[in-house]
Amino acid sequence: MKHSEYHRLHHIGWLRAAVLGANDGIVSTASLVIGVAAAGATHETILITSVAGLVSGAMSMAAGEYVSVSSQSDTEAADIARETEELAMQPEHELDELTGIYITRGLSPVLARQVAVELTAHDALGAHARDELGIIEAMNAKPVQAALASAGTFAVGAALPLLVAFLVSTSNTIPYVAVTSLLFLATLGGLAAKVGGASLFKGAARVTFWGVLAMIATAMVGNLFGVVTG
Repeated sequence: MKHSEYHRLHHIGWLRAAVLGANDGIVSTASLVIGVAAAGATHETILITSVAGLVSGAMSMAAGEYVSVSSQSDTEAADIARETEELAMQPEHELDELTGIYITRGLSPVLARQVAVELTAHDALGAHARDELGIIEAMNAKPVQAALASAGTFAVGAALPLLVAFLVSTSNTIPYVAVTSLLFLATLGGLAAKVGGASLFKGAARVTFWGVLAMIATAMVGNLFGVVTG
């Protein structure tokens, strides 16, 4: 019988990368715009700097996610290879090991042995990967997927404050970008929380909080350098 239940855990691979990318895109670009604007830059300089930040940020996110998740994938592959060898060389020891795992999870020794025997007969490597190594299909490392999700969502997130900066005058850049970016962040946090089954308010509040801190910090830096260079 096909298992048809829906679980949010199946989203965790792409959701983490997507939320991280979009959040970083909004925060970093909005902060960059505010910092440069606070330093007294021209409208053209603000836009050029923001576009450069969007491109470099998206590439950085893609590279960082790819390298990070590839390392996880390599570790998983190495563990699977070792487990495959152990199953071939020491099948009885591996069966005892699986039995012990089920006993620690609450099964009686007899039932644990029966479960271990039947799962080994069905898919020995799958059983050990899942129950011994903790590697499950829903959380398998997918480097390319993570890289594309991070880069794409970063670009989308970064485009939002960039668009606002493009549409408003230089004198209105800081308040408009700050307010709209915080709204974008709150919306993103709420949507991510909803997909993950968490509280909408908590999801919105935590990303907005860090967004505020980042924008305040860059505004202070911009003012400092604006005073120094002015």
